[in-house]
Parts: sequence; structure tokens; C-alpha cells
Amino acid sequence: MRQYLLSVIEPSEGEPPSPQEMAAIDADVAAFNQGLRDAGVWVFSGGLFPPAAATVLRPKDDGVLLSDGPFIEGKEHLGGFCVIAVEDLDEALEWAGKAMRATRLPIEVRPFR
Repeated sequence: MRQYLLSVIEPSEGEPPSPQEMAAIDADVAAFNQGLRDAGVWVFSGGLFPPAAATVLRPKDDGVLLSDGPFIEGKEHLGGFCVIAVEDLDEALEWAGKAMRATRLPIEVRPFR
């Protein structure tokens, strides 16, 4: 089995979903996550706080420079992820399609080395 990272790409700007839309998305994401578990492919998953909650560490001389906020500003950011263990990329892409439909957001798929 290979492991793949399915990254949820959220918009950094614009209106968030309404409470009713968010309730439907939450229900669909919960069903997606249960589907991963039921299929035995779930390894780990989680949602992330917005980029403003990030702290970035950078090398500086012989020390470390800490800064608040994201490493780069962008129109999109990583909003959550899941790690799955499946036979191949085709199977990972099938799960990514289900994640895309559940979240209503773009999903990036990357294999682990």
C-alpha cells in the first residue's frame, strides 16, 4: 500500500458558506471520513485553523527567526488534509473525488516518498 496526502484547498478571500451550507458540508465530510474508515484506507485526517494562526520558523544565522502568519500570502491556503493508504494513484484519485464533492473545494493529491 502507498500513502497519499489529500489536501483541502480553501479560498483565503470571499464569503464563507452560510450556516445551512456549512451544516451540509460538515455532514458530507463526516460521511466521507466514515467511508475512509469503513474501507480501511484512513490513516489520519484533520482540519486546520486559518493561516493567521500559523507560526513560521526560519533559519537566521545560527538561530531561529519566528514570525506570525503564513509563510506566503495567497488566494488559497491549506484548510485540512487526510492521509490514506491505497493500492495506487487511481484509487487515491477516486477518494480525492469523493473528498472534493464532500468539501466542495479543490483537493490536491500527493504520494508520500
